[in-house]
Amino acid sequence: MLPALLIAIPGLIALIDGAPGWGGALRRGFWFGFCHHLVGLYWITSAILIEASQYWWFVPFAVPCTALILAPFIAAATFAAQFAAPGWRRALMLAAAWTLGDLARQFVATGFPWNPFGSVLTLPGVAGSVMIAPAALISVHGLTFFTVWFAALPGQSRRFGLIAIGGLVAWVGLGIWLLRQPVGPAPDLSIVLIQGNESEHEKQDRTSAIAGFWRTLELTREAEATVGPHPSLVVWSETGADPALVEQDPNARDWIARAGAGAAAFLVGSVRYGSDAPDARPYNSLIALAPSGTVIGHYDKWHLVPFGEYDPPIGIFGFKLSPGMGFIPGPGPRTLHLPGIPAVGPLICYEAVFPGEIIDRQDRPDWLVNVTNDAWFGNSSGPRQHLAAVRLRAVEEGLPIMRAANTGITAGFDAHGRELGRIGLNQAGYLVLPLTGPLPPTLFARFGLWLPFGLAMLGAAVALLPRIEVKNLN
Repeated sequence: MLPALLIAIPGLIALIDGAPGWGGALRRGFWFGFCHHLVGLYWITSAILIEASQYWWFVPFAVPCTALILAPFIAAATFAAQFAAPGWRRALMLAAAWTLGDLARQFVATGFPWNPFGSVLTLPGVAGSVMIAPAALISVHGLTFFTVWFAALPGQSRRFGLIAIGGLVAWVGLGIWLLRQPVGPAPDLSIVLIQGNESEHEKQDRTSAIAGFWRTLELTREAEATVGPHPSLVVWSETGADPALVEQDPNARDWIARAGAGAAAFLVGSVRYGSDAPDARPYNSLIALAPSGTVIGHYDKWHLVPFGEYDPPIGIFGFKLSPGMGFIPGPGPRTLHLPGIPAVGPLICYEAVFPGEIIDRQDRPDWLVNVTNDAWFGNSSGPRQHLAAVRLRAVEEGLPIMRAANTGITAGFDAHGRELGRIGLNQAGYLVLPLTGPLPPTLFARFGLWLPFGLAMLGAAVALLPRIEVKNLN
């Protein structure tokens, strides 16, 4: 669907050009943004239908309400574009303001930077790796800037169409050069990713959940039998240990250790009621286990899903939507140092969509691990958009990332975002991948979100430059 951008973005600029003043540009941008997010986030309804008996009334409102909240960010971009002169300046201002809007929605009201335009470049295979390689310099927000600008230029004139083609060629050349940068030495470690493939309906039925736990143990046993003498780390998905509370259940830890006999360590997604919890609410955690099953560390999710894992103070119409009392947010990004394992930066589910906010900058890890449960969203674009975000985080930070998903898509990527292997949606299985080496800290890893912010501000400044007219003095 990429060619649709060559209709959508020039069409939006034509709407801005024909708008009756700034108010018209604002309204047209709002409805463009509303429809964009309505289509891009349709999969949210799947999560509500899991508990349709309780939340059926919310089905007609969930996606439209989300789109209404997000549409003003694109409306603000079209409003800003109105102040630039028509032509390439207006296209540049739209790209700059759009990027600033995406940066804002990463932070406003706890943030929801899902599915930015730059993620359309995560094509399968080598083509996608080349196209997203510049994210190591400017992040996905920078990719959004150039995606919107390049898509707008062919609608200006033939000359600017040729400029867009030239820019695309230069982009490909830059991507190829970045992919040629050597990664560091690979450690002697295999990562065992387990995909238990339990639907949410199964997880909410205790008998089915217990059966799913035993199935995950059996997959772990089968996977470890294929590893051989090499050291390995076993990774279970978010909620992979349900219904056990791993930190508090010695029997569950013993079963996991026995199933993965020979592994150097385990990372298991589980709810955690820690002694450090300030109240009765739990953490959504990743528990690290030694080969014996002893708890040797944990990571607590800190970017919680609004209305899914906690209710913002205002709530929605006074109704409580998150399960139970919700989760306690963790303190922030953290690097786990486990015996015999390269330092790892954990990400739980939704946290992977926040560029520049995924690692401890004072304690840079050697690789990343993402555990998630996308079963809520079925066979939709949701899990695929989530996977695209995970791939982009690897490129931005220059770190390999391994992902264990409950129902898929389980996958691994090297530090350039090249896929190492995957298990598709709705399949039970395991994936054994060698851990690859990291790159030196990328430009984005060094300077973070200031880079796309500076790029957008520079674009806006250039777009507002007055026209220079050359007069004939003869």
